[in-house]
Amino acid sequence: MTPIGVIAVVLYALLLVGMVVYGLNSMLMVVVHARMRRKAEPAPPCPEQAPLVVVQLPVFNEENVVERLLRAVARVDWPRDRLEIQLLDDSTDGTPEVAAPVVEALRDQGFQIEHVRRTERSGFKAGALAHGMTLTEAKFFAVFDADFVPPADFLIKSMGRFFDPRLAAVQGRWTHLNREYSALTRAQALAIDAHFGVEQGARCWAGWFMNFNGSGGIWRREAIEEGGGWSADTLTEDLDLSYRVQLEGWRIVYDSELTCPAELPPQLSAFKTQQQRWATGSMQTARKLLKPVWRSQASLGAKLQATLHLTHYAVHLLIAMAALLSVPCLLLLGGTVAERGWWSALLPLALALSGPTTQHIYAQRVLEGRRMRLGELGMLTLVGVGIAISNGWAVLRAFRKESGSFVRTPKFGALSRAERPASRYRAQADGLQIFEAIAALYCLVAGFALLHVGLFEIAPFMFLDAAAFAYVAAYAWREVRA
Repeated sequence: MTPIGVIAVVLYALLLVGMVVYGLNSMLMVVVHARMRRKAEPAPPCPEQAPLVVVQLPVFNEENVVERLLRAVARVDWPRDRLEIQLLDDSTDGTPEVAAPVVEALRDQGFQIEHVRRTERSGFKAGALAHGMTLTEAKFFAVFDADFVPPADFLIKSMGRFFDPRLAAVQGRWTHLNREYSALTRAQALAIDAHFGVEQGARCWAGWFMNFNGSGGIWRREAIEEGGGWSADTLTEDLDLSYRVQLEGWRIVYDSELTCPAELPPQLSAFKTQQQRWATGSMQTARKLLKPVWRSQASLGAKLQATLHLTHYAVHLLIAMAALLSVPCLLLLGGTVAERGWWSALLPLALALSGPTTQHIYAQRVLEGRRMRLGELGMLTLVGVGIAISNGWAVLRAFRKESGSFVRTPKFGALSRAERPASRYRAQADGLQIFEAIAALYCLVAGFALLHVGLFEIAPFMFLDAAAFAYVAAYAWREVRA
């Protein structure tokens, strides 16, 4: 084998090892959750003397859902003299015109509500939240994005936890307003359920680093300030602040009984944009905070889990690179693999897939008491593998020094296709469809090449990659042309 061949094979082996590590960690989350779920403590009763709470609603171009959001917040059960509402509106479309009469109506009903309009959108969402903090003396801030509909008892069920003086934040569980909109939204719901139904609880109960998810939770002002405040130098300001406050000795609690429904992106292009932002932001946070994490007094297990947590989206880059290197590497090793141990490549790929699959199945049993259907699993796999190229590119973008631009995820305010309103938030191509289409063709040819040389066990994985890349490319292209 030539030196280039050796390098390629070693790189391919490292990619497989990386995929196995993330896959096994998904299984570990299931084990930890199953063993520790009884450690979840119910929220203490709400304090008799209700503290002043500010509900912050950061919005940008949300004319389809801003009225729904405001009216939901108005139904929150909390003394009106101890509740302030901040509509942090940086919009450049018709959102202010939609929101203004609703704000006025609520003010006439006795709500303390401000429609905050900044002259420039500096710092994106983080900048809006930080600006809102300067407008009040309140000690607690509940944050809801535009696609959320907070339930009336959200504050009643959560504020009792802040009797703990070192509690920085309470994170609730996201549920879904439009789960049944399409096969795509059902797949997204499964992925989100795995995060909230398994990972957040496991990390919280095990005492590992965990994160506030940007919405559906409450922050203590003192913790925000001691942690350094909201910062826009990453695209995931929530993850960044979560780690900084925990490095300062504060705690974050996840409450699976504190639910808050939200709208899932009905467009694949919008879902990809959201995923790319999260992938870039989490890797930016890893670049920024992994050194402080490893220098901290946290346990070795907590540090290892923080590393896997912050770099989780790297698995998409590993998937994309492994797909591209599979053919040259396996052909170079064809005889060895076929005759002496084809499982050396098959086993890592199987482990990498089985970990997340186990987590998704377990999450549905824990949260919904239901069995995940085969079709749901198939769609989740197609989408999860299919976005590997776009998310892998987003991971690479994280290593640029600039923080990047915060690209919003469009919302439609619809629970079914029949209700979907006309919207000027048209799906935008991300420029990667051509690469996804080429990758699909490459993997298809590769699968047949592997069959030809007798590597029958590996070929199905290449066909899976081909189907996933083709599906995502075709779906996104159809949306852009619609």
